[in-house]
Amino acid sequence: MITPPPTALYWNDRTGPIPPPDAGGAPLAFHQRLPGYSPTPLIRLDTLATELELGSISAKVETSRFNLPAFKILGASWAIYRELCRRLPGLETQWHDLDDLRTRIKPLGDLTFIAATDGNHGRAVAHMARLLGQQSHILVPTGMARARIEAIEDEGATVQVVDGSYDDAIQASAALADDTHLVISDTAWEGYQQVPQDVIAGYSSIFAELAEQIEETPTHAFVQMGVGALGAAAIIAARSWQAKTISVEPDDADCILASLRAGELTEVPGPHRSIMAGLNCGWPSPIAWPFLQAGIDLAVAVPDDAARIAMATFADAGEVAGETGAAGLAGLLSLAVSDDWPTIRTRLGLDGTSHILMLITEGATDPAAWEAVTGRSLPK
Repeated sequence: MITPPPTALYWNDRTGPIPPPDAGGAPLAFHQRLPGYSPTPLIRLDTLATELELGSISAKVETSRFNLPAFKILGASWAIYRELCRRLPGLETQWHDLDDLRTRIKPLGDLTFIAATDGNHGRAVAHMARLLGQQSHILVPTGMARARIEAIEDEGATVQVVDGSYDDAIQASAALADDTHLVISDTAWEGYQQVPQDVIAGYSSIFAELAEQIEETPTHAFVQMGVGALGAAAIIAARSWQAKTISVEPDDADCILASLRAGELTEVPGPHRSIMAGLNCGWPSPIAWPFLQAGIDLAVAVPDDAARIAMATFADAGEVAGETGAAGLAGLLSLAVSDDWPTIRTRLGLDGTSHILMLITEGATDPAAWEAVTGRSLPK
């Protein structure tokens, strides 16, 4: 299979100062207090860097966070915790470990955490709810892979399949909110902004770890975009490094590219059928949007075959990256075969001194699909 070029590119001419990041709390310190915490590894793709005449390519491997195959638990757990703290003033200083936290929140009674998801975020919300001894209700769009639904159910969640897209599931989840049913969403809407802001803050733990791991300061970050929550967190880190940010989306769910082009939040209507299921989103998050508009230098939309090639490339390097997890690399590989690659290199300042960062945001969340794409058996 030959890597296809991008379906669409957009050079963002509206970059500028980004909003100040949320300064509330210390997400990494919180995550370090949860059972099973350890920093995820950073790998190098030196052969590929040489082939592309780049200084280095590194990938943060977010395929095992607290025994889950994706990074989403960082945002979900922090957002849930912050919601609990708002309901129990002083909670931050009253617990030492998870058992203690579970005991401290008993005055709140029985709670149900609700989330809409394309897979990983909902599983993370359900996982955190189970750890806290609470219930979860997860809404998923039509057509989600059965393996992803079963993984959410294995966390003890009630899973509801919504007749429609991820964005339809978001609307349905918002309608379920009340005093004991707490919606934990990674996207925002009118009147609902604090929790998605907490999700973005939770993802900062990735980049706090990176600060201790990187050998060379990144000059460019290739970041997959769904609603843009991870993108916002990545842009905050990229600005601290004075690095450029390249966003990567599926070509039939490129709502951030479309919004950048329009200069305002713009919907890309579904159905969204990309194999990069975690990126099948029709609207950017309004909370993430100011960071995206000010911080993305180049937006790239890629076809599914680019993700398949990226999955195989990671597999050749000994890493298991799912469809969404490989999307950042898909963006780079797709650009590299474009007829405009020399011009793109010049405009982005890509050369032999460039240090590329990407994130493997999920492992094989659909094992059968991963094996079919890569032609390999999953490691035991």
